Amino acid sequence: MSAYGHQMEREYSIQSLSSRGGSEMGSRYVVESGIYMTNFAATIFIAALVTVGVLLITLLIALTVMLQSCESKSAGIIEMSKSRDDYSYCKIFALHAELNRLDADYFPAVCKNVAIQYIKEGQYTRDLNTTMSLAENYFSIVRPLDDGLDMVLMDVDDLLPSNCHYTDPLLPWLKQYGCNDCIEEAIHLKHNIILKLYLKLQAAGWPLILISRKPEKQCNLTIKHLISAGYTGWSSLIMRLDDEMQMDSREYFSRRRTEMQKEGIRIMSVVSSQMDALSGPCLGKRIFKLPNPFYYNIDGYIESTDTLQQNLAGKQKQSYF
Repeated sequence: MSAYGHQMEREYSIQSLSSRGGSEMGSRYVVESGIYMTNFAATIFIAALVTVGVLLITLLIALTVMLQSCESKSAGIIEMSKSRDDYSYCKIFALHAELNRLDADYFPAVCKNVAIQYIKEGQYTRDLNTTMSLAENYFSIVRPLDDGLDMVLMDVDDLLPSNCHYTDPLLPWLKQYGCNDCIEEAIHLKHNIILKLYLKLQAAGWPLILISRKPEKQCNLTIKHLISAGYTGWSSLIMRLDDEMQMDSREYFSRRRTEMQKEGIRIMSVVSSQMDALSGPCLGKRIFKLPNPFYYNIDGYIESTDTLQQNLAGKQKQSYF
């Protein structure tokens, strides 16, 4: 080969090596400077990132809701526990107040609220139905003797519905606590349930004596109210005599029961929601204390029909539960 040919071959070899070296350097530059992917692969990658983000947000929301739910349940349990404690405390306090004839000023505010809830949440209805069931079960297994001297004594003021003289003064106080009609509803409910018991006793042959705190001068009006309310066929109706109007109501009830016993009457049971009618001697074989979301100190406060409204506004003392 000529000298010229050898020189051309060396130049061509050098150019080839230079070209190959440059190409390798360029490839390394592309690889080191980024990752190449197609549009389809990029779309899938972005969609995956969005999906992961949505899942994380959903998980965060779920955890937040669960936390709030747990907090609400915890608060509800604490509130229920507090309500039960309030109810237990007020139940004992009400019994103490009723036994000692305390008026509304002695009641803690929480007990006044509990008294409203006692009616509105249906516990009063359940207690009343339970008491009536106890009375019906008792009278289903005992029978009056044929001599007609076995009597059941019932409190008239529990028989009459809302025309009773000691209901209206409660309503202004109750309106402040969102219970405009609950007292009227409670009295109406009690009237219906006691009327049912009254009719069952009557059908079973029990003579019924009705006793009232009202003066004897209101006898005709009371009879009218009783008949209008569905009560008929009682054996006798006892009203306060003039000399009994200033008498303590507990003494009045005790005196009348003692007189009945002396006359040979056998009081088998006394039914009332008021402690004054359930205290003292001659109470019979079985007492049925009706649940009472409110009670009243009504000693000697009705002297005549003309002074009724004055007594309601001034002399009456009421308390609740």
